[in-house]
Amino acid sequence: MHEVTFPTADPRVLTKVVRADRVDSLLADGKRLRAALEGASVICVNSTETGGGVAEMLQVLLPYVRGVGIDTRWLVIEGDERFFTITKRLHNHLYGTAGDGGDLGEDEHTHYEAVLRTNATEIASMVRPGDFVLLHDPQPAGLAAAMRDRGARVVWRCHVGTDGSNEHSVIGWEFLGRYLEPAFVDAYVFSRRAFAPSWVPDALLHEIPPSIDPFSAKNKDLTPDETVAILSSVGVLSGTERAAQYQRSDGTRRRIERGADVVRTGPAPAPDVPLVVQVSRWDRLKDMPGVLQGFADYVVHDRDSQLVLAGPVVSAVADDPEGAAVLEECWEAWRRLPHHARRRVALACIPMADVEENAVIVNALQRHATIVVQKSLAEGFGLTVSEAMYKRRPVIGSAIGGISDQIVDGESGVLLRDPTDLGVFAERLAELLGAPARLTTMGVLAHERVVHNFLPDTQLGRWSQLVSRVLDSTGR
Repeated sequence: MHEVTFPTADPRVLTKVVRADRVDSLLADGKRLRAALEGASVICVNSTETGGGVAEMLQVLLPYVRGVGIDTRWLVIEGDERFFTITKRLHNHLYGTAGDGGDLGEDEHTHYEAVLRTNATEIASMVRPGDFVLLHDPQPAGLAAAMRDRGARVVWRCHVGTDGSNEHSVIGWEFLGRYLEPAFVDAYVFSRRAFAPSWVPDALLHEIPPSIDPFSAKNKDLTPDETVAILSSVGVLSGTERAAQYQRSDGTRRRIERGADVVRTGPAPAPDVPLVVQVSRWDRLKDMPGVLQGFADYVVHDRDSQLVLAGPVVSAVADDPEGAAVLEECWEAWRRLPHHARRRVALACIPMADVEENAVIVNALQRHATIVVQKSLAEGFGLTVSEAMYKRRPVIGSAIGGISDQIVDGESGVLLRDPTDLGVFAERLAELLGAPARLTTMGVLAHERVVHNFLPDTQLGRWSQLVSRVLDSTGR
């Protein structure tokens, strides 16, 4: 187990992108909570510092929580390979899929509990009675009882799920249910209420969608020249071989030190070639092979555009043991494409050694894209959708989970009712790429929707309401 360091962010900076009264409300909430907490800390616990939406959400929100004067900490649990295989299996089951097809029986419970018992011993020394401990997703869920024993108020935040229920999701929720009984948990938080299993009491259930930080390295403004320089520097676009520079959060400038690992046939595309881009983990539920095949079906009718499928270097995401296997599946699918399609598709592994460097590369990819795709088969929220929308990029996304909450179909993006229908996906690509004026209008509406609904002040306001309710109900 280790603690993540992060800076303090002044919420007043948000007045650059939202109305001043929204920030005033956030500051007032912070003042009330500081008094109500009476010195208690907010401690977030998850399973990885980098890679994936949970880590990114914490990187966004926690500096602002400190910025309103609340003591906040971020702890990352450790586990062995089998632990993360089990929790990835759980992750897939909660999405309604079988994952690797392995068991979630008593042997898996025993190993899961043993790993978390070790983590609980380390974390307990940092938790005081009255603290708020926020456990994120299945990996640390089994810590709830131990944190309650320390006298903490416990909130479980689930970022995954499916709107319906099937045999796989039932198995997943049955596995977690014994660790998340209402006796151990003061509140349950889901990105969508529909994700919650039936055993979660309605009085303790809260819906809080995630948000993005407009000033983070992943979302801050980049000029078109900066974007092209960054993507040329890492090998995604053709152009200058000179390393690009970017501004870090501490105000210093640093050059891009690392290139992307790119698989392609032939030279990189020129900066004026239209790019279709999907950025996500190498996860089967993100359906990168489906995006690849759907684009290959489309390019028969198109002479110019290219596809970039981008994800993290797989060795850098500790809690996702399937990443390397999924990347290999994408390579094999790419090799099977006919030559005319294969030369129009690139697979890019983005370096993760420096979090800010990784973020600015993803920023440049999304900003340079003509269209961003998120054709997931299951999705809790999908931060990459709001990220692209904020950058005024039209998104073609699956009409599932939190993606449906972000995109208004036909206005701020396009929703695919059946993400497995590759023919319809190819048709939607053709329609949008052939309508530049519509792309521009859609991008403007997408940006406005994110500013209104998915920036930090909105999410923090909902968290403030939750904490106040828990304080009122527990009296501890």
